[in-house]
Amino acid sequence: MMVEDALTDGGFEPAIAPSGEEALTLLKAFRTKYSALVTDIRLLGRLDGWRVARGAREVDPSFPVLYITGGGGDEWPTKGVPNSILLQKPFSPDELVAAVKRLVKA
Repeated sequence: MMVEDALTDGGFEPAIAPSGEEALTLLKAFRTKYSALVTDIRLLGRLDGWRVARGAREVDPSFPVLYITGGGGDEWPTKGVPNSILLQKPFSPDELVAAVKRLVKA
């Protein structure tokens, strides 16, 4: 909920998906609607955040990706997509918004 509120307050219109599968379905169906993917590494369902990000990059090789995690950040160099950002929990709403804005501008 904090992520959604922070992004909304930061001027974004977040779409929240309850699982990795639904997130990837939304990205593939409505790619032009979204500016970036913000995903936790650990998600409900069969797909984790690493796989969702790879799927997003299959749709658009330069799609901005921000991973958030409370653990598992040590896997980012090998499992994360290139030119992504990893934000370790806990983080402030301002840090989240700044990271997304940095990705979207890049």
